[in-house]
Amino acid sequence: MTSLISFQRWIDLVANVFSLSGNTELFDGFPGVQPSDYETSTTKRDRTLKHLLRANHHNYAVMYHNQQFHNHLPHVLGSAYLMGASAEQLQELYDEESIELEAWEDSPQEITRDDWRDYLGDISYQRAYLDFFEDELVRMDYDWKKVVAQYILVGPEPLIHGAICGLGHPLIHLGYAFELDNREIAMEALVLAATNYDFLHRYVGATAVTNVISDLLETSDTSSRPVEILEELRNDSRFDGILDEPGENNIPRLFEIREEVILGYYQKLSVSDITASHRELTKLATLMLCTTHEPGTPQYDFFIGHLLTTAYALRTLLPELPHQAAPTLIQAHWLFFVVIYCIQLRPKIKPELINNVDAEGKSWNQICAEALRKKKVEGNVADTHYIKVVRILKEMATLWKDEDEFYMKAAIKFVSEFKDWSGFGTTEERERGLEAQVAGCSL
Repeated sequence: MTSLISFQRWIDLVANVFSLSGNTELFDGFPGVQPSDYETSTTKRDRTLKHLLRANHHNYAVMYHNQQFHNHLPHVLGSAYLMGASAEQLQELYDEESIELEAWEDSPQEITRDDWRDYLGDISYQRAYLDFFEDELVRMDYDWKKVVAQYILVGPEPLIHGAICGLGHPLIHLGYAFELDNREIAMEALVLAATNYDFLHRYVGATAVTNVISDLLETSDTSSRPVEILEELRNDSRFDGILDEPGENNIPRLFEIREEVILGYYQKLSVSDITASHRELTKLATLMLCTTHEPGTPQYDFFIGHLLTTAYALRTLLPELPHQAAPTLIQAHWLFFVVIYCIQLRPKIKPELINNVDAEGKSWNQICAEALRKKKVEGNVADTHYIKVVRILKEMATLWKDEDEFYMKAAIKFVSEFKDWSGFGTTEERERGLEAQVAGCSL
């Protein structure tokens, strides 16, 4: 458990970073996640989690398969553990998911405090960044939150502006670091933040977008309802026919030909209430994941799934940061929504596909047990994101108790229907198929 002294250091540092003039008040729009206290436990389940997270950290790189895929092992281990998985189940997940991972490789050269920003966005430096951040951990007396604050929050272009780069994996990884109170995962999150840093960081922050499209929108064009903005975007003919197929590879092309329009929709969301905005975006992410397929032919979009996993990361991180940081993170998340919705070809959202699910007699314990069982016995759900989604839906139902039925219905639908992920372009499907053959298992 994080000590009071370490926690106060974190408060003091983030206060200085955000120039709060003595105001150290944290975001309190919803309660923080209680960190898991497994580090000092002697139970087999807790010791297994500790051992496996450490083994992954030492053995496997955060990026693999030609540095294109992210290592999700800490995510699935943490999610399964917090869903009640046994020591044996955790070990099975580790053995299964680590098959396709790759060992760390040496970087072209070392990184220092003088030049650490020079290699941002270069994944070939992932090992050098890990060594660098772990040296900083030693220098800062193993206070991992202090290291995170120093390198995520400090400077005119802090790394937190790139939190949605790399499909939001820096944000997701950092969320697990806080929830599991784990310094190894925190250092991995910093490596992802540094190596996945791309052009999207330019649009996050109070002045970044204004400098690009200051004259495009009037204040009256803003809205507090993201679902309404997406519906307007869906019907915008300026996006018709510009992308041939869905997939992550569309992102650079989208900004190349429609940057101003994308940023116009980004500016449309008015974030006056952080709690309400996060709550609505999380529900919207659930709707998009579970209801954008045709009735009777369930499809679960891989990239839309990242909207939900980043939403939960924010649920974990926001209470750890000052109020002043929250709007930037919510706006970054909304930009992620706009981008993902466009690259996945603006599918229609059909809420009735969740509303019509029968939840009579179901419990969250039953749903979680079925998810873990199905993950084990059905090879076609051998995917780290599957377990994460189920747990996030459960946690959202716990946080927003008046939405319990909605999230339970979504979870029942997801667990019963999920077979594999969709939403990939032809090239991405080919890469996934090749990697599955190499790994000897379905993704």
